[in-house]
Amino acid sequence: MASTISYTSLCSLLKLNQNNQKTPFSPSSSSSLIKIKNQLCFSSNFCSHLGKASIFMVKASETEATQSEKEEDKYEEYEVEIVQPFGLKFTKGRDGGTYIDAIAPGGSADKTGKFTVGDRVIATSAVFGEEIWPAAEYGRTMYTIRQRIGPLLMKMQKRYGKVEEVGELTEKEIIRAERNAGFISDRVRELQVTNARRKKEQKEQRERDLREGLKLSKNGKYEEALEKFESVLGSRPTGDEAAVASYNVACCYSKLNQLQAGLSALEDAMEAGFEDFKRIRTDPDLANLRTSEDFETLMKKFDESFINENAINAIKSLFGFNKK
Repeated sequence: MASTISYTSLCSLLKLNQNNQKTPFSPSSSSSLIKIKNQLCFSSNFCSHLGKASIFMVKASETEATQSEKEEDKYEEYEVEIVQPFGLKFTKGRDGGTYIDAIAPGGSADKTGKFTVGDRVIATSAVFGEEIWPAAEYGRTMYTIRQRIGPLLMKMQKRYGKVEEVGELTEKEIIRAERNAGFISDRVRELQVTNARRKKEQKEQRERDLREGLKLSKNGKYEEALEKFESVLGSRPTGDEAAVASYNVACCYSKLNQLQAGLSALEDAMEAGFEDFKRIRTDPDLANLRTSEDFETLMKKFDESFINENAINAIKSLFGFNKK
């Protein structure tokens, strides 16, 4: 499998913490409400001695729940069933959720006419059968989608192009408006600095995920590695990062004997620029994929040197150059 430098072997990753959920009550929000109700109260701990803290706590919790419900109510939900090839590209939001990043023209998803870029995945079919699984962290969701056997039922949230709701104008909208007005404010500069810092942090996280995936794969933890590599792919990687991560995803699926998912990932790797075709044809981690009838068909699509070599041999044979 491939590393970030020399394309050496890959595969494995840390299990997601699926228990990382926000509690319905936040002390800070309770304190803010208490402060409004009673200027003598500056913390939930202090107010607990006044005998009315529990009332404020209930109100704070109810208020937060109501606001959360209103936020969710703004978005329409829909369900749709698609078949392979799905024709969807996904991206990971800052909230860890899975969003549609692109829709392939003419693909199964495009033909439904229901998907739009930015829509959020709420739930999907399980790997097999009719069970529906809630969408967890991005890597786990992608693992489920790639391995799905049969039609894929997706429960979606219509976001109308908004990957994440921030409650204010986006950076691009602010910059566009202020450039049209002929000036750039401190707010725009602040956003630009924040954006640059965010990109740097995302790159560092992708590098950590790649290293962790490679490390865990050596221990045979291929399912965990898949989540790490999928996380890299969902974080807008560079071409080289996408090529390495996709190649390693292919290796993981090959080791798990999931041939269709592995071939799909291998195609993604070569489309992203992975051109070490000799390694693909000899890497032990891809041994299972090479047993598939579709393997050579896929290789011929990208390996021009292999095609040219066959053509040359055919010409030599035609003119008798290969005869002893």
